[in-house]
Amino acid sequence: MQLLNFKKQFYLDLSELYPETEIQSFFNLLIDFRLHLSRIEIALQPNFEIQKEDLTFLQKSILDLKKHIPIQYIIGVTEFYGLPFLVNEHVLIPRPETEELVSWIIESLKIENRNSKVHILDIGTGSGCIPISLAKKLSNATVSAIDISVEALKTAKNNAQLNKVDVFFIEKDILNTVELPETFDIIVSNPPYVRELEKTQMHENVLAHEPHLALFVKNENPLLFYDKIAELAKKHLSKNGNLYFEINQYLGNETVELLKQKGFTNIELRKDIFGADRMIKATIA
Repeated sequence: MQLLNFKKQFYLDLSELYPETEIQSFFNLLIDFRLHLSRIEIALQPNFEIQKEDLTFLQKSILDLKKHIPIQYIIGVTEFYGLPFLVNEHVLIPRPETEELVSWIIESLKIENRNSKVHILDIGTGSGCIPISLAKKLSNATVSAIDISVEALKTAKNNAQLNKVDVFFIEKDILNTVELPETFDIIVSNPPYVRELEKTQMHENVLAHEPHLALFVKNENPLLFYDKIAELAKKHLSKNGNLYFEINQYLGNETVELLKQKGFTNIELRKDIFGADRMIKATIA
């Protein structure tokens, strides 16, 4: 089948499920991934002949998109902070808001002029996007990461190898952790924070395919992970060490209040690019 004919089929099959701009994005990503053709090359080579094996993959991708499987899971890779990351059903797909959290940590270290070794811990690492990006961008950082999921840790380790960085990965259930392995200058976490009641606001592709273990908390105790991590951070942050959280946009004030009650100071609540309360930085004296 020629590329132009497949494109027509692709748009027609998905037209009732997705807006045209999203279909176009899916098409470009798939063709780049499978056929290694850029958008310009797609336009210049409409008669490009798709080989049988590639066509089988591309047609299966249409079926997967009809099931609302995220495009990142279909191709098995995404980009975060300018770096490639392998993704699958065991890990959340990294979000742009989390890139902002990584940027904040890097900016803060530059402002503090921290040239000596910095020890960083990421809790609930998933794909490893936070610690790997920090390890890649901060030559003076020693980075560790915790997750409860063995499968997530396998993915994170593969991503560390892919990006040629050293991260020390630890399998641990943070809610049942009494002590952390050492003292850290920075502890960062993007823990589960979506309340069950917020499921109705989420897209089907997220609800049906991304790991609920990494997403949801009970309505009755939505700050469960923040409470536990803050307690551990009080004991295991170095003097003037910083705690960074990605948070539920609806619980910004409640999370700030929790940190105040734990004895943290210099608490800063920051909005993301969409104008939602999304990140917190706090210091332990």
